[in-house]
Amino acid sequence: MQDLTVTGLEKKSNQELATKLNELLANYHIYYQNVRGFHWNIKGSNFFQLHAKFEELYTNALTRIDEIAERILTLGYTPLHSFSEFINKSSIKESQNLTTDRDTVGTTIENLTLLIKLEREILKLADEGDDEGTEGLISEDLNDNEKNLWMLNAFLNG
Repeated sequence: MQDLTVTGLEKKSNQELATKLNELLANYHIYYQNVRGFHWNIKGSNFFQLHAKFEELYTNALTRIDEIAERILTLGYTPLHSFSEFINKSSIKESQNLTTDRDTVGTTIENLTLLIKLEREILKLADEGDDEGTEGLISEDLNDNEKNLWMLNAFLNG
């Protein structure tokens, strides 16, 4: 029983998963800030459409951030919670001064692609560790992110 967590998961795989979830959490924070900035600063003929879409994306990201942090806590670990940690652990980089549809949507596509890659890595770890709770959380988010990626690509390439 010493090698199991309070949720009945193996401690070693649980720790790897929590580390990867913290990486996802950091990336989500930077992604959130990027799309929030795009919402505020978008200009041009697609303003109304993208202003609303970016609001949808950052609102969903805020919910996901909370769910990821709570899952880390459920696994028995501490979620990252400072901006310096988010910046240091994130593969997604801060975006500044982007105001056009092509730049903001293109950057959002790049950011979503990174989130999806991380989510697939987490799904593999969760599957190996028999962690259905994390699998369910990430699977739902992955599906939403893939759909948004498809839609944003259709917007840019339409």
